[in-house]
Amino acid sequence: MLSSKTRWIVRKSDEQLIKMLETELKITPLVASLLVNRGISTVESARYFLFGKEEFHDPFLLKGMDIAVKRIREAIENQEPILIFGDYDADGVSSTSVLMITLRDLGAIVQFYIPNRFTEGYGPNEAAFRNAADNGINLIITVDTGISATHEAAIAKELGIDLIITDHHEPGPILPEALAIIHPKLPDSIYPFRELAGVGVAFKLAQALYGEVPEHLLEIAVIGTIADLVSLTDENRLIAKKGLERLKTTKNIGLKAILKLAGVDPMSINEETIGFTLAPRINAVGRLEDADLAVQLILTDDPLEAERLAAEMDALNKSRQSIVNTITAEAMEEVEKNFPIASNKVLVIGKEGWNAGVIGIVASRLVEKYYRPTIVLNFDPEKGVAKGSARSIAGFDLFKNLSTCRDILPHFGGHPMAAGMTLNLENVTELRSRLNALAEQQLTAKDLIPVTYLDEEIQLQNVNLSSLDEMSLLAPFGVDNPKPKVLINHVDITSIRKIGSEQNHLKVLVNEKGANLDGVGFGLGHLVDHISPASKISLIGELSVNEWNNIRKPQIFIHDIAVESWQLFDYRGQKRINSLSNAVPVENRKFIIFNQEHLEKINTNLMADTILIKDMEAAKAFKENKVNIVLVDFPSSKEILKVLLNGTQPARIYAYFYKESSDFFSTIPTRDHFKWFYAFLLKKGPMDLKRHGDDLAKQRGWSQETINFMSKVFSDLDFVTINNGFITLKTGAQKRDLTDSRTYQIKQAQYELERELLFSSFQELKSWFDLVIQESVETEEAISEWI
Repeated sequence: MLSSKTRWIVRKSDEQLIKMLETELKITPLVASLLVNRGISTVESARYFLFGKEEFHDPFLLKGMDIAVKRIREAIENQEPILIFGDYDADGVSSTSVLMITLRDLGAIVQFYIPNRFTEGYGPNEAAFRNAADNGINLIITVDTGISATHEAAIAKELGIDLIITDHHEPGPILPEALAIIHPKLPDSIYPFRELAGVGVAFKLAQALYGEVPEHLLEIAVIGTIADLVSLTDENRLIAKKGLERLKTTKNIGLKAILKLAGVDPMSINEETIGFTLAPRINAVGRLEDADLAVQLILTDDPLEAERLAAEMDALNKSRQSIVNTITAEAMEEVEKNFPIASNKVLVIGKEGWNAGVIGIVASRLVEKYYRPTIVLNFDPEKGVAKGSARSIAGFDLFKNLSTCRDILPHFGGHPMAAGMTLNLENVTELRSRLNALAEQQLTAKDLIPVTYLDEEIQLQNVNLSSLDEMSLLAPFGVDNPKPKVLINHVDITSIRKIGSEQNHLKVLVNEKGANLDGVGFGLGHLVDHISPASKISLIGELSVNEWNNIRKPQIFIHDIAVESWQLFDYRGQKRINSLSNAVPVENRKFIIFNQEHLEKINTNLMADTILIKDMEAAKAFKENKVNIVLVDFPSSKEILKVLLNGTQPARIYAYFYKESSDFFSTIPTRDHFKWFYAFLLKKGPMDLKRHGDDLAKQRGWSQETINFMSKVFSDLDFVTINNGFITLKTGAQKRDLTDSRTYQIKQAQYELERELLFSSFQELKSWFDLVIQESVETEEAISEWI
């Protein structure tokens, strides 16, 4: 048995609907199922999703767009200086860049301002607005921020600044008083799509200003759209698809420089290029220094400056990775020591000196490890404040729950799954208490077990190149259009091994009814030691095409593995019992010893996990389920082992079966041997076994043990008397069968037991245990039904 890391839930699919899409669109069952699981339930919508020519919505359907466009055009015509006020993450940087390029193209006098994360915090601030006014700015346009800036909007009005807010974060109960608010989620919005990223809203403003879709800006808009983890459906899907294609052939000098430095092949660019290459480097700038650098990279037309800025961004990203690793280790220690998950459904932790720019990443790491809604805070004792980032899990809406704490959160904003905040240090404990109380009401124990949702359980025979090539039509993948994850259930293992320079990855070949599939599990190499090659395994992951030396074949990138049935691990013949302890998981293990003298050989560190089964009563008393049983030495009988396993359902059995000497390789005399020895005693009379037994054995090609064994059998049958080593035949002894001898029975039983347990093949031993365990389970079920 091997437990999965998460709960696997296969989405239910409408088989009739799948069949209809398959027939009407001439697509594979796999792709038809994936479409249905994404809520695409008609032939028309499926055809449009896969092959359709999408169009962008009219930007003027966004409330306030007409007012904003009119005011911006007026500023351009009058050559009024315009300030774009952005945010320091990848969405904010790309939003700022989109509007900067747009307004420059249209002849505006424009500059941008992104607040410093450490000195100013998130969003518009009064000091920045007053400074803008002092510099002659009377039109400010926010991008990816501002929906919560009620105070700053009032300041702008006081200063005579016209404020246009473009944002996509959750609107609060009170909206800022601005000239125009362009936001797809306003309560009275009629815009057809509500899930635009900040850059998506900026892109719509650019579209309205140009009077047409600004295709050249899609390669920038795609960065924030994918990086900000918004729903990749509808207009976001269109931005992502078109943007990724344009990014492959981008002429933007800055983007080309950073892609080249990262070693990206332009033609291989996909959504993962942004998620794992571009976005982390852009975000690193704003997390550690000023995000201006990232905007400058996108806007520059100087190749040398682009190379310099790209190198600086890359170095900052490496520094960010090191800082994140350090803080994560400290944060985990804080959880383990002071806020264990057993008593905390929401983790709220903080420390002085933690870099406020990376604590959002740390929060994500903690959610991944502990699967709890998590807030990570940077404490500033001098100012008496804590600034933090939060990440959540399914079932706990961060924005909604934090909204109930507005009285102690003077500044916060975000989404159901992520948020940022500032609060007084003295209120951190209160925030923790309130959120945990809310979590107690909203989260069950089951909610706190990570879930992996799977698109389909598939048969290996249905995994082929044509279905995988067709699956690429669903890309780009992201939120609400996830990369398909599938379940492959109860398949046989052809081969399994560790790979990589540190042997920390796993490679497996599985088969089912003649169909094979390669699998690779990065970081899963340790599981090889916990999977018996004879087991049927289940695995989940992402299907892909492996291309090597012009050969293409299907494979699966494995995310998780499980073995549902008990497993046998064969350690027979190994010399050192204590080395076995390293192979057996510490949790739920029991070392079983049948012989008292072997107990002394067990390492004292293992004694707590060791049980002596010296008789049937002890075997009957053993009632452990789902444990890893280590059979250290050889049982005295088959019956005691059966009784031990009766009523148990082991997770694993490790068969070591230590035995000092074997009965299997000693000669068990045949009836002819006994007949000859009896005739010899009848002819020669009494014999001193101590003096002449060895000579007789050598003469016959036997062992001294054989002579002693036959003598003991004769004694059991009352054929002879043995006195001080002298053996003498009894006269008038009744005829009896050899099997009546207890000595003969024990010898024969040990021989058979060794043959079955010690010298059998792996599969024979597995079958023996299967039979015993199955009988045990059936007996338990029968008793349960009777009761």
